[in-house]
This record gives sequence, C-alpha cells and structure tokens, in this order.
Amino acid sequence: MGSRVRGTIVGLLRAASRHMRRALPALGLGAGVVAGLTLAFSSSTPLQAQNSYNYTGVASCAGSTCHGRSEGNGAIVRQDEIATWQSPSGVSGAHSRAFTVLQGRRGRQIVRSLGYSAADEAANCYGCHATNAPGSDRGPRYQMDDGVGCESCHGSSIGWLESHYEVQGTHPHNVANGMVPLERPDVRARVCLDCHYGSSERGQFVTHSMMAAGHPRITFELDLFSSFQQHHDVDEDYIQRKGRPDSVQLWAVGQAEAVARATDLFARPDTGMQGVFPQLYFFDCHSCHRPITDGEERRLTFETNPGRPIHFGQPPFNDENIIMLSAVADVLAPARAEEFRSAARNFHASMNQGRAESQQAAVALREQAQALSGALAARSSGADAFTVVARIGNEAISPRFTDYAGSVQAVMAIDTLLNAMVNDGRITLGAAAGIRANINNAYDAVQSPEGYRPAQFRQALGQAVTAIGRLR
Repeated sequence: MGSRVRGTIVGLLRAASRHMRRALPALGLGAGVVAGLTLAFSSSTPLQAQNSYNYTGVASCAGSTCHGRSEGNGAIVRQDEIATWQSPSGVSGAHSRAFTVLQGRRGRQIVRSLGYSAADEAANCYGCHATNAPGSDRGPRYQMDDGVGCESCHGSSIGWLESHYEVQGTHPHNVANGMVPLERPDVRARVCLDCHYGSSERGQFVTHSMMAAGHPRITFELDLFSSFQQHHDVDEDYIQRKGRPDSVQLWAVGQAEAVARATDLFARPDTGMQGVFPQLYFFDCHSCHRPITDGEERRLTFETNPGRPIHFGQPPFNDENIIMLSAVADVLAPARAEEFRSAARNFHASMNQGRAESQQAAVALREQAQALSGALAARSSGADAFTVVARIGNEAISPRFTDYAGSVQAVMAIDTLLNAMVNDGRITLGAAAGIRANINNAYDAVQSPEGYRPAQFRQALGQAVTAIGRLR
C-alpha cells in the first residue's frame, strides 16, 4: 500500500494534477460505451415512464454532446468525463477497470483459493467491482463489464437523465429525481465507503478470508480519493451550482464517516463475527503479520499505545481513522472532542472484556463519530489547515503512530492538507514543492509494511510537520 500510494501522490499537488487532467490524450471507448455515442429521445413522455428499468448504463452518458468528447472544452461541464474514467493506466481509470481485474491472475487466484463458484463470485465480488444492478433494473445499454460506472456513484439515472441535460435543468431538480448529491461531504463519504471500507450489503464487504486469499488491504481517505477521481473543473459555474469545495472539511468528514462505518459494521453480528473469532478484517493487519523469530535479538511486535488501553499482545482494532478524527476534533469541533476521545478509549478497553461489551462500546463510538460528521459537515468553510497539521504532529497525538496503517493515514493527511493550503492560496505551489523532500521522507518510512519502523516514521512525520509550520 505504502509504495503504491507514494508512487501516485509524491510530487503531485492537486492544483497541478488538475492541469494534467486537461492534457489527457483522447482515449478509445469500449464496446459498451461506443454503443451509446448518441442519445436522443423523440417522445415527450418522461424517460422513467417509458421504461421498467432503472439503470441505463455508461453508454447512456457517452454521447458526444454529453460526456463522451475526446477533449474537455464544454461550456458547462468538461464533456470528456468518459475518457478520464476510462484511462487505461491512470488512477482516474481505476473504476472502469474494476470488473476486469477480477479476470486477472490475482483475481482468479483469490476465487480459486476461496472455492467460489461463478454464483459465489457474483454475490461476493460484483457489489464493488461493478455497478451490480439487479437483472430487472438493467436497461439495454447496461454492461456489467463496464465496471464501476457512472451510476455506482451518481445513482440509477432513469429518473434524472432527462432533467440532467435539459437546458433549464438545475442540480436540485436532478437530486429530487434521484441523483446522489455528491457535493455533500457526508453523502460522498458514505457512497465511497460502501466499497472502500464495506457495507452491510452482500458483495460489499472484504472479509479476512478474502484478504488471506490475496485481496489488498482496504484503506480510505476521502479528499485524496476524490482528487484522483475528479472528472470536473471547479469553475465559477460549478461553484454557483454546488458551492465551493473545502478540502479540509472533505478530509475531516471522511475521517468521521469512516469511523462511523467501521464501528457500525463491527457491532453487527453478521459482519462483526466469523465463527468463534471476531472478524479480523477490523483489526490492524500488521500487529500480527510481522516477522516472528526465536533469536536472541528479539524484534518487538507490539508497542504500547497511549490511545489504546488494551492488554499487551491483544490484537488492536485498526484505529487509523480514529487517530485522525481525534486530531481534527480538537481543532474543528472542540466541544465534541473529549466525548469522542472518551468513547474511543472505552471502545479499545472493551476489547479486554467480551463481545457484548465491545458491541455496546462500538455503538457508542459510532454515535460520537456521526455527531462529529454532522458538526464538521455543517461547519463553514475556511478551516485552518495549518492548525490541523500541527495537531496531527503534536506530542499528544504522534506517540499513537505505532502501527503501519495509522502511519499511512497520517502521511496521506499531511499531504492532503498541504494541497488544501495551496488551493486556498495560503501558500504558493513553489513553497509547497520546496518541502516535498520532507513529505517524501515520511512516505519512505511507510513504503512497505516489512520495512516499517514506528520511531523512524514519527521522526520523519515530525520533520514534515515542522517544515509546513515554517510556511505559516
């Protein structure tokens, strides 16, 4: 995870990456998209009334007068969104490749290891690797092999497709007709988390068994992932229709929603348990998956963490998002910070007790995280990213970086918040680039789980935080 994140992020600030997207070359369109290069309805009867299905498929968005142009110079939207979504190797094309990867070597190996039949694979994998609409909901242009298409995020389009391209159409009208309001950070986070963490729906939860078979570890950071998948320009038209995005708010709400989702799923009997064991997906992978030797030079595989009052050697709940949310709550929602921190400590302490106690504590922590999400989402824009960065690097927080997953989340947060400072005009792109070496050092410290050393990471992170502080 570390090297893949670093290879994508290092050297890229969001302000620069948006210019790069404008220079994307024309990309070939797949068969499912080419089939719908024109879109016209001669009847004045609403589309929803004409058909019994709900999902129209990617091809219905790919007309050359809609989102299927080879270059983005449309008057209202870019109109090359399909080309960006289909990038064959770029991060922006990951959703379009999601179904295809199931047919690759790793995908086939996982399926064989788990003993899945074709029906098992569809039930357990398609919920995240495709826009897996029920058969009766699939329109004539729907293609399963389109992967994670437009409607996975924007909602089934049969109700809003026509109003979406009407000259006098409005975004609130589209939302009223079923479009998902992704400009709302809490809504966007929940949509993304369905696959980038898990949901209670079958086919949208990665079990420990899947990971044992080779599925990658799941991680999530809303602002960073949003920038990777952004197919639009934040211009005056966008701001007028949907408001000005706030990167700090997006990141903070994403952390809150991630904690709420994790604790919700942990408290559920169908996702929280696997036989006699708790579902190990929720725990920090590398607290167990570290080299164990019998030599005289013992390598410590467990570090005491001040935020987790658990017995020595107890597998810790993966608290990467809990750590980040504790930091941001102190700065952006101080009235709720202590209640959240107390609930988090009680949740960790409940791991020393029993299943009933941990379920109850998970529900209490989920409620605190949801309350923080609401407070952060309602907060006016203009949060001070400098203060949040300083808090993450504060002595009260940094000793908690004892685990690989939490450390990866921390360096992604610092990089995201630095980008926010550039976007908000707090610092120049050149000044940010000048401290890129410090960020790189922190990424180097989490380049791989095998080479992770907590003390070295904390030192590298502290240097990056100090360097950012000098720009204030």
